[in-house]
Amino acid sequence: MRAPSRFNASTAHLDLGARFFQPVPAARFPRHDLRFRNQRWAQHVGLDDLSDAAWTDHFAKFIALPDSLPEPIALAYHGHQFRHYNPDLGDGRGFLFAQLRAPDDGRLLDLGTKGSGRTPWSRGGDGKLTLKGAVREILATEMLEALGVDTSKTFSVVETGEALTRGDEPSPTRSAVLVRLSHGHVRIGSFQRHAYHKDLDAIETLARHTAKHYLPDVDADAPMAELAVALVAQVVRNTATTAADWTAAGFVHGVLNTDNINITGESFDYGPWRFMDQMDPNFTAAYFDDLGLYAFGRQPEAVLWNVSRLAECFAPFAAEQDLSNALSGFDEAFNGALNTALTRRLGISGQDGKRLELGHRLFPAMAKAAVNGVKFEQVFFDCYGGHASARKGIAQKTYADTALENLVRDLATCAPADGVTPDHAYFQSGRPCTMLIDEVEHIWDAIAQNDDWSQLEEKLKSIKNMRGAYEL
Repeated sequence: MRAPSRFNASTAHLDLGARFFQPVPAARFPRHDLRFRNQRWAQHVGLDDLSDAAWTDHFAKFIALPDSLPEPIALAYHGHQFRHYNPDLGDGRGFLFAQLRAPDDGRLLDLGTKGSGRTPWSRGGDGKLTLKGAVREILATEMLEALGVDTSKTFSVVETGEALTRGDEPSPTRSAVLVRLSHGHVRIGSFQRHAYHKDLDAIETLARHTAKHYLPDVDADAPMAELAVALVAQVVRNTATTAADWTAAGFVHGVLNTDNINITGESFDYGPWRFMDQMDPNFTAAYFDDLGLYAFGRQPEAVLWNVSRLAECFAPFAAEQDLSNALSGFDEAFNGALNTALTRRLGISGQDGKRLELGHRLFPAMAKAAVNGVKFEQVFFDCYGGHASARKGIAQKTYADTALENLVRDLATCAPADGVTPDHAYFQSGRPCTMLIDEVEHIWDAIAQNDDWSQLEEKLKSIKNMRGAYEL
C-alpha cells in the first residue's frame, strides 16, 4: 500500500531497542464499524485522503502504514498508582502503531491504540475497550482541546462487535478499538522502570532520546548531569502548564498516576474524568478515589509529586540539590500558567489579567458563589471579552450580591485580548457548551439503548462552535 503523499512516516521509537518495548500482534475483531473519524487532524497529518475502507484497514485491522513501524509495539513502563509502586505495568491493552512527523513543525507524533488486544503486560485482562469508554474519550479530548488544553486527540473509533464483561458497568457491553494521536508516549513511568532495574544505561538512552525528539529546548548531547537537571526542569514546566490548563477548564483527570503523566506535558489516557458543575476544590472524578488524592484542588500537588518521582530516577547522574532546584520551579510555573490560562479563557488582555491577579481571586470567589448556584463554565461564558463582552450587562446583574460581584465589575473594565470574538454567535446564546456527567450519560444512553448517535454528533457540533468562538 502506497503512503499518502503528505504523510511523513517515522520509526524513531525503534532506535531505543528491545529494552523499551515488545512487538505484539493486534487482536482480530468480528466487526469493523467506523464510528468516529477525526478528519480535521487526519488532514493535519496527511491521512485525510484515506477511504473509509483503507482507514479501517489501518486503524482497526492495523495493517502497517507505509514506511512507519512495520509491526505494533507494546511499550514498557512501571508506575506509581495512587502512590503505590507497581512494577507490573506496561501497555496492557494498547500499543504504538505508527509514528510520523507533523507537517507544520516537524514534531514527532504517535498513533497509539486503546483496546487493541492482549500484550505481555495485560495481567489477566482481555486487552479490550468498551464502546462507552471510547465515546467518553472522544468527548474528553474534543472538549479539552476546545478549552485550550494540550491534549491527545481521539483519531479513530471503530466498534468491534464483541460483548465485554465489566464489573463497573452493565454487562455485557459493546466493544471498540480507539486510536489516539499524541505527542509521544514517554511517561514518567518509562524512566521508573529502568530505575527500578538499576539500568543506568537505559535511563541515559531514554533521556537522550526524549530530549532529541520531544524537548527541543534541552540539549540531548549535554553531559548527563546537565541533561538530567535540564530534562526535569522542562518536564516541571510542561506539566505545571497542563495542570494549570486543567484547572482553568474545571477538569479533573481522575487517575494522575506516574504512568499517565507524559514528559511532554500532553494530557492523555482518559478513564474516570469529570468536568465540574460548580467550583469545588474537593470534587473528584474516580469513585474509587476515597481519599480525594486526585481531587480538583489537589491536582497540582499530585502532578508535582509525580515529577518528583522522575527526578529520583536521575539521582545517580545529578546532584540532589540541583534536582531539587529544578523541582522548586513548579509553583512559579503553575501560577504563571494559571494566570495565562484564566486570562485566555476570559478573553482579556494579559496585562489586565495580571492586574486583577486572577489566579488568586477568581477561584476563591467562585467557591463562595457556588452557594448562590453559580456554575463554573457560565462565569467564563458571561464575562468573556472584558469591556467588549456581549453579555456584560447580564453578567453584572447575574453576579450581583454574590462573592463574584466585585471581580465581575473589574472584568468589565478589562481590554479584550487581540483577536477575541465576544460578538460570536456562541456568546449570543444563553448557555455555554458544557460536558457534565449527566450529559455524557445521556449521550451514551441514546447509543446503548437505540444505537442513536445523533446526540454525540450534536455535542461535537456544539464543541466545534465553541472552539471557533475561542479561535483555538
